[in-house]
Amino acid sequence: MVLRSDVTEGSDSAEKAFSHTLVDDVRKEWRLLWRERIDDRVRAEGIANRDYSLLFVEGGTVIVATRDFKPLDLREILCMHEVQDVERFVSPHPSVGGWGRFMRTVLKGQKRTRRRLERPAPPRKRKKNRQLKKGGRGWLHYSMKW
Repeated sequence: MVLRSDVTEGSDSAEKAFSHTLVDDVRKEWRLLWRERIDDRVRAEGIANRDYSLLFVEGGTVIVATRDFKPLDLREILCMHEVQDVERFVSPHPSVGGWGRFMRTVLKGQKRTRRRLERPAPPRKRKKNRQLKKGGRGWLHYSMKW
């Protein structure tokens, strides 16, 4: 992890490098948090199993629950770390925008048209000279001898 004091204050490239390394570290901890959480099936909660200092989460904190709960947000955590251009690192929620909403609103509404080649359909071939069932007398006709 790179500390802000290690970066010289005047250079933009150093500031961008710092933000990239910070975001990478935060994402690694984010993945670990969700991978190593403790699932309490009785209370329907997910609990952090240890401290995650970059995410501002202490061990034993409820990170996911079914009711009366404010979920963690990676965008808010990056804003607390004062990362510039958070939208560049984290995609927006699907209801707000992004590719998911674009597909639902724009692409799904379009009518799909396909060009068909203008060639006539091949005529159906009937099989001729097939032997008829029961000699062509029908299904319900029985051959009875009187």
